[in-house]
Amino acid sequence: MARKLPVKDVVIIGLGWTGSLLAHELTDAGLDVVAIERGPWRDTATDFAPTQDPDELRYAVRLDLFLRPAQETFTLRHNLMATAAPIRWFGAFIVGNGVGGAGVHWNGQTWRFLESDFVLKSHLTERYGASALPEDMTIQDWGVTYAELEPFYDKFERIAGVSGKAGNIKGQKQPGGNHFEGPRASEYPLPPLKESAATALFGQAARNMGYNTFIRPAANTSEAYTNPLGITMGPCTYCGFCERFGCGNYSKGSPQTCVLPVLMRKSNFTLRSDSEVLRINKDASGKVATGVTFVDASGEEFEQPAALVLVCAYGLHNVRMMLLSGIGKPYDPKTGEGTVGRNYAYQSAGGAGLLFEGKTFNPFIGAGSLGTAIDDFNGDNFDHTGLGFLGGASITCANTHGRPIASSANGLAGGPRWGSAWKKQLTATYQNATAVGGQGSVYSYRDRYLDLDPTYTDRFGRPLLRMTFDWHDNEKKMTRYIAQRCGEIGKAMGAKTIRTSSLPEHFNVVPYQSTHNTGGAIMGSDPRTSAVNRYLQSWDVHNVFVFGASAFPQNAGYNPTGTVGALALWAADAIRTRYLKDPGPLVQV
Repeated sequence: MARKLPVKDVVIIGLGWTGSLLAHELTDAGLDVVAIERGPWRDTATDFAPTQDPDELRYAVRLDLFLRPAQETFTLRHNLMATAAPIRWFGAFIVGNGVGGAGVHWNGQTWRFLESDFVLKSHLTERYGASALPEDMTIQDWGVTYAELEPFYDKFERIAGVSGKAGNIKGQKQPGGNHFEGPRASEYPLPPLKESAATALFGQAARNMGYNTFIRPAANTSEAYTNPLGITMGPCTYCGFCERFGCGNYSKGSPQTCVLPVLMRKSNFTLRSDSEVLRINKDASGKVATGVTFVDASGEEFEQPAALVLVCAYGLHNVRMMLLSGIGKPYDPKTGEGTVGRNYAYQSAGGAGLLFEGKTFNPFIGAGSLGTAIDDFNGDNFDHTGLGFLGGASITCANTHGRPIASSANGLAGGPRWGSAWKKQLTATYQNATAVGGQGSVYSYRDRYLDLDPTYTDRFGRPLLRMTFDWHDNEKKMTRYIAQRCGEIGKAMGAKTIRTSSLPEHFNVVPYQSTHNTGGAIMGSDPRTSAVNRYLQSWDVHNVFVFGASAFPQNAGYNPTGTVGALALWAADAIRTRYLKDPGPLVQV
């Protein structure tokens, strides 16, 4: 029997970006908060000290900071007729484990979604007509607008210490910024990062082609900075060890750097690390959560009663927790009914690898989000009439790293992939290779969803989460189009060899692609087609809120973290100013 602990005001499942932000906001409101994190405690000074050399083999190849399939994995199938099989090693995407979550290992790309992204179905229907949408496409509006989220985007960017150049301040286009972005109230908190040789070459070529270029926004500090919580960050040293690594320079926006130094000192906050939540408990009515049951590292079970349950794990884990806890109706692709598991989406990619003669790019000088980009082909920034697809991609030449193991696999020059000839080729091409890549949208479809696997279970006997996903023709066509645009820019840059790539026929779980899994607990205005309302509150259990990219009704051509942070702060504001005064549904239906 689980040992019952004293009641808390709030229990948070997972202490990554969203959990840390919410814990800070609600402890400031005077609430007694406990966070339960499956993984270990991680601290900048002790885990990522700059006196230790970054170990590419340990962190980038062997995935030291990441979830192990033995702890929890997923099953995958391409369609409803197939039998799912477990993912035995994370390849296509990698899931963080421990305090800080994905905020430890991410690159720092901190985008704001386009205004049209939040009203996507309405926007596309109005511009192209309902018949332009494939019959099985299930995209929908978010239930919240860019204008409503703008103050919270700004707040997150200031907490995370984001570097960048605004392109639209209060409706006025700004030189050097992204002219396609929605109106901002003010500039970024820090100026943009410095360009590298490769990104500067891309920028010049793209401008000559008539495109609007800008330096990509980055949660990598361009100079010393003190955030609104009073935490000081150091300037980025362009070491190239961002993605898959923790930052020991206090230069990358992360919970460890930007929130936890304040949060961990609060007397009304408690952290239980190395403890896994098994389920959310409910009262006899099934309409109110009473807390959670979790197990610690020794295997002992505990019940943590709480008045408010905030689900802040990785998006896929959020969906599984709702399904295991019986919160919301599971989605059925055959009838189209149900909400939990609905509208699972991913991220697409198309681009061009480039090899030059007589160029020295020094790729080892890099930062997580260092890149020059164009948004001319993102979202609906361009006319899709007659193209045969919807959606688009942000196109970037990035200089994130030149790490030796990863760089050895570029293969642009052809020839052998091992041995002395391969080593000679690598030495000759290391300085001369770069890429132009498109990070694209993935729209949602009736037959792409998440549910509980009927066969496979975890070490506690609970069903694994099953992913039913494959590429649709819309995304295949879109990435081929984007790859062509990337190749054209590569040609204008003067590349000797250009190798374009787009989505394969089927989704492959082996090679890394993106950790941007979205949907499954989507937000919206209609409880028949969304699992949570516009404030991320469960329609079915009013004292459960579900955060993260699981709320996205479909995915855009950007990294999700900026929007995840903005949504968390938007919901935290609603909890503080409205829910705590009168607990109950924040949206009436």
